[in-house]
Amino acid sequence: MDRKVLVALHKNEVAPRFDLATEALLVTVTEQGDILENKTLLLAHASGDDLCDLALNKDAGAVVCGAIEEEYYHYLRWKRVDVLDSVVGPVDAVLERLRRGELRAGDVLFPREA
Repeated sequence: MDRKVLVALHKNEVAPRFDLATEALLVTVTEQGDILENKTLLLAHASGDDLCDLALNKDAGAVVCGAIEEEYYHYLRWKRVDVLDSVVGPVDAVLERLRRGELRAGDVLFPREA
């Protein structure tokens, strides 16, 4: 079954705070790891409430974000949306981990410097 995932964005990275994101990436990932849909959505202003509504209206099964207030976290979980929080890094690394089914809460995806 395909899975829709909403990623809270800031430029080309996961937004450091869920409620301050003004962009979101909506991706649809198949069980085989193919990305069917990859759409950037712009919000009129930063709002945790609006991001929650967007996730629910787009039937997202998961949300990827950096820090998230407990209120939003519990609301999304209550609505049966998985929350992968404390994720930091570039969106390309997030998409690759999603594609492989390996993205987890707390992942730090910035390349390590030698």
